[in-house]
Amino acid sequence: MNYWLMKSEPDEASIHDLQRAGTLPWTGVRNYQARNFMRDEMQLGDGVLFYHSSCPEPGIAGLAEVCSAAYPDATQFDPASPYYDPKSSRESPRWVHVDVRWRETTPLLSLKAMREAPELATMGVLQKGSRLSITPVTPAEWQAVLKRLRAT
Repeated sequence: MNYWLMKSEPDEASIHDLQRAGTLPWTGVRNYQARNFMRDEMQLGDGVLFYHSSCPEPGIAGLAEVCSAAYPDATQFDPASPYYDPKSSRESPRWVHVDVRWRETTPLLSLKAMREAPELATMGVLQKGSRLSITPVTPAEWQAVLKRLRAT
């Protein structure tokens, strides 16, 4: 099993939206490294730290799991979508996504609290210049985050 931190802007898709829906497609990823994580490394059942980004208080807001294999992201073909990619075609799609299933809404583990936790210092989201919307999480980091979430 692998673990991931997946960022979403809460005004686009929040943990509460995921909780209501049960399952959502993780659309709109337009970074090749993040795409490759979904395409090549994510597996059914992988754990997801659902991270609210680009908001007044960013941080981990809940837990989810990967519940599909990667498949073409339909937003790349829709000219009305902000994620439209005119260079992509249905015959040769450039962008994929996975579906994620809600597991738990948690008290927010803020970015500030994460930065103050020595056991989380190696997390990709905390590295200077890190802008990826999807980053791998080690089993030790996953357990440390769970311990902090359960303590709040």
